[in-house]
Amino acid sequence: MFRRRKVREDAIDEFDEAESPEEESEQTAEAAEPEDSGGSRYNLPPAPRPDGPWDISEVQQPGEGRVDLGGLFVPGVDGMELRVEVAGESIVAATVVLRDSAIQLQAFAAPRSEGIWGEVRDEIASGITQQGGIVDEVEGPLGWELRAQVPVQLPDGTNGVQLVRFVGCDGPRWFLRGVISGQGAVQPGAAGVLEAVFQDTVVVRGDAPMAPRDPIVLQLPNDAQMVPDGTAPDQADVQKFGDGIDPMRRGPEITELR
Repeated sequence: MFRRRKVREDAIDEFDEAESPEEESEQTAEAAEPEDSGGSRYNLPPAPRPDGPWDISEVQQPGEGRVDLGGLFVPGVDGMELRVEVAGESIVAATVVLRDSAIQLQAFAAPRSEGIWGEVRDEIASGITQQGGIVDEVEGPLGWELRAQVPVQLPDGTNGVQLVRFVGCDGPRWFLRGVISGQGAVQPGAAGVLEAVFQDTVVVRGDAPMAPRDPIVLQLPNDAQMVPDGTAPDQADVQKFGDGIDPMRRGPEITELR
């Protein structure tokens, strides 16, 4: 669902400052060419973020009121559960569950001078419609987002749909995606706290070279106590959407932070 675009050689080491004026002119000319006939949402610079999410350089005390996951500082909310999603040996996403709603947070590297949320929306929408789902692109409280009805197979074998909201934000050399599920997707007016979590998240991109769309790896706090995913809920509570990541699935949970 969130696939990696073919990477130009000049995009892999984004912060290499040793480019000649001739090379810079060639790259500028290349970036000016639209990638498709629409073109209006591609190769655009990141939009302003007056209300967040934040880059680590923009916050003096990122750990104040937030959980330090290395690549992300996630705001703490009373009554929330924090779950992490593992791909192989790496933690690649964090999910904040609050009562009957959840938001999954995942950060990726992005080009230095262009945002990718516009084309990511196109890719997500295309993947969902190819599955027979329905997608509406709307301007919501967090900017442009997708509100999707995603086909799922229910535990009894019948077909159903899950309502999901995809939100995103382009930052300096990073992109943050949020996936809101549960009541926050069914009734967007009920998602205020989760939207605030998204906006107050701090992204730590780091200085190492990364190809655009590489995931920013997370880590567990040293003082976290974990509950293994063997405490999963009944399968009736588990519904997956397009890209195979289920924000409501119980992964390992951080139950106490000291």
